[in-house]
Amino acid sequence: MKILVIEDEKSLIEFLKKGLKCKGYEVDLAATGSSGIKKAREHIYDVILLDILLPGKEDGFEVCKILRESGVKTPILMLTALGTAKDKIKGLEIGADDYLTKPFDFEELIARIKSLVRRSQKSPTAVLRVGGLTLDPASNLVKRDGQTLELSHTEHQLLLFLIQHKNEVISRQKILEEVWHYDFDPHSNIVDVYMRYLRRKVDRRGLPKLIRTVRGAGYKLSAKKG
Repeated sequence: MKILVIEDEKSLIEFLKKGLKCKGYEVDLAATGSSGIKKAREHIYDVILLDILLPGKEDGFEVCKILRESGVKTPILMLTALGTAKDKIKGLEIGADDYLTKPFDFEELIARIKSLVRRSQKSPTAVLRVGGLTLDPASNLVKRDGQTLELSHTEHQLLLFLIQHKNEVISRQKILEEVWHYDFDPHSNIVDVYMRYLRRKVDRRGLPKLIRTVRGAGYKLSAKKG
């Protein structure tokens, strides 16, 4: 397994390089955003570890944004001392897959890496459908009755999870665990907030409603009535 580490803190670079190699990973290093972008575009990696506070023009947020816009789909785990919910949401919104706040436990880092690899290997390839809604995992294209929907990264991940479990009632806690993973308070209303965002785009006025609230239980994506 090959990992790209985009980080400029020398002590952390040595720590990660030594630890990851001891776990059997092949490691490439980049100390700036621009060099990281170049390597991520030119080589195939299983995971990218990306620091937010990088020297030069491109910080971690900008690197992530550029990679996603250029079609790089490698799972990205952001490493940062910026631990606020706002920073985490920003990273996830621009395309990061997970977020780990410094200082972190090395074994937790390994667990996160393994989780990201498992998820990427399980990604569906066939176009997913519910009623007039389609999601193409290969191109990330989402359409409702033939019209393309512009979704943020988090909205896309949320819809992908819902459509993979169509016709099932899914609890808020389960959605929080699967879409946002480890980093949010279970009492947060972030699931409800993003479900509203998604509804505005998927269930436009005049169209049959696909996203249902099941009182006291959670949410369901279904074209079936009731």
